[in-house]
Amino acid sequence: MAALLVENTTFEKHYRIGDLARLWGLGRETVRKLIKDDPGVIKIRMGRKKAHTIYSVPETAARRIHTRLLNAA
Repeated sequence: MAALLVENTTFEKHYRIGDLARLWGLGRETVRKLIKDDPGVIKIRMGRKKAHTIYSVPETAARRIHTRLLNAA
C-alpha cells in the first residue's frame, strides 16, 4: 500500500490566499481554486459555512503549486 508522504511543514513560512494572489499577480478566487485541494494546505474552518474557511499554505506547497502552474502554461 503506497502512502502519501507530506513533509513536516510546521516551522516553515506559511502564506494566506491574499499573500499568494499578490505574489503571483492572480485574483484571490483563482488562487483559492488552485490551493484548496492540495494535500499540504491547512484548512481552518471557522463555523459551518465554507465561506469561513482560512487556508494556510506552507512555502513548500506554494512552490509546488506555482511550479505546476508554470508548467501548465
